[in-house]
Amino acid sequence: MLARIAEDDRGALHELFVRHQPWLAARVRQRCADPAIVAEVVNDTFLVVWEKPGRYAGDGEVAAWLWGIAIRTLLHRLRPRKSVLERLTALRHDHATASAEEAVLLSVEHTDVGQALQRLSPELVAVVQATVIDGLSTREAAALLGIPSGTVKSRMSRARSELREALL
Repeated sequence: MLARIAEDDRGALHELFVRHQPWLAARVRQRCADPAIVAEVVNDTFLVVWEKPGRYAGDGEVAAWLWGIAIRTLLHRLRPRKSVLERLTALRHDHATASAEEAVLLSVEHTDVGQALQRLSPELVAVVQATVIDGLSTREAAALLGIPSGTVKSRMSRARSELREALL
């Protein structure tokens, strides 16, 4: 299908869209409460596919490739642009002061953390995903989830506490 899209076959793009748009939109909605942003991200994802179908390397599922485009598009949409120097400085600072939840998620493949995460409520998992996995700030996570910043902080605190208890 991607080969046909590379040949400017709009029917193939439509077929890909019909096949993947529902689950992609649902998955983006889990990370962003704003329906306008969700629609933009999904549409922009398929625009990237139309413009650059050759970017798919052929290894792995097409759905995973689409999700990668969508999540990068969403993060780009939510994050203000910063200079390279600011981004590098923030990156160095982030690595120097890795939080407990970041350290836990890095070792999730080799511990019981996966089970502990599954026991968290969906609201807590959403905050952990936004702040730890996606690397969003409290303010960015609040905008993504459609909740106040204070709620993001309190849910993250509760998630840390529940994870700590589950892992003791």
